[in-house]
Amino acid sequence: MPKFYARRQYTILAALTGLIGSVALFNSPTASAALPTPVSGATARSYLASLTVATEDRTGYDRDLFPHWITQSGNCNTREVVLDRDGTNVVQDSSCAATSGSWYSPYDGATWSAASDVDIDHLVPLAEAWDSGADSWTTSRRQSFANDLTRPQLIAVTDNVNQSKGDQDPATWMPSVSSYRCTYARAWVQVKYYYGLSVDSAEKSALTNYLSGC
Repeated sequence: MPKFYARRQYTILAALTGLIGSVALFNSPTASAALPTPVSGATARSYLASLTVATEDRTGYDRDLFPHWITQSGNCNTREVVLDRDGTNVVQDSSCAATSGSWYSPYDGATWSAASDVDIDHLVPLAEAWDSGADSWTTSRRQSFANDLTRPQLIAVTDNVNQSKGDQDPATWMPSVSSYRCTYARAWVQVKYYYGLSVDSAEKSALTNYLSGC
């Protein structure tokens, strides 16, 4: 084969290879934002200023009063939807359970390759919501709160970090990754504002401090 044609074939092959690589890169799965982007720091500060300050009351709380992990579509419940949204290269089986993938936990900076190592955190905990106004809600509204995929309320994180957080508010618990605390505070205030929940004095003071740097 003449050198001219060989060189031309090589050039065409290289161009096609580059194009295929570009298409593969464009189509390759990437991790989406861990939760819907919360409001800006300025908006969060405005929201916080308008929230009612009240003493919390947990009388009558039961987690079952917040129906959670409801079916969202097909065989997928809320947990499975968030695992798929927050993970990278997530593969799900016919029942929508995640069989592989990786999950980065912004609370502690850890990455996990097994869905069993990941919890879906209610950023504003269910008990905290009850304490600050959800005790007067209908079951339907509590269900909406517990499965809210629109507000920055659900996020995939390291399971034992979620368990360590428990029902604490920002006065006593914040993510160990300090660079994430502004996002966390903004999301917390947005959720409380949207649902008309109150804050206690210590919670408001902590949020004021965290938001001052946002």
